Amino acid sequence: QVQLVESGGGLVQPGGSLRLSCAASGFTFSNYVMRWYRQVPGKERLLVAYIMNLGISTNYADSVKGRFTISRDNAKNTVYLQMNSLKPEDTAVYYCSAARGSLTYWGQGTQVTVSS
Repeated sequence: QVQLVESGGGLVQPGGSLRLSCAASGFTFSNYVMRWYRQVPGKERLLVAYIMNLGISTNYADSVKGRFTISRDNAKNTVYLQMNSLKPEDTAVYYCSAARGSLTYWGQGTQVTVSS
């Protein structure tokens, strides 16, 4: 049974940091590209960052470049999103996904709220 379980969300003040984790099971994690998305109510889900299966190549949305870092630990079947210098506009539900070819799996999401 495929599972992606996000954790680490919460309430943080502007300028603060959070680290999201996404623990995977039920598939060969190291074969999949891992992505983080975010979504606010009434808007489309947007890609935040992705990391290739061996972790060598990463890419980021312009809005988070220099502030967020995606990483993965294939031994632990986990992908991370380190978020620094958080802004109110980063408030969203954050989802991780695993993709290989036409297959995509999704987690249930974790809420991140940036507010004073």
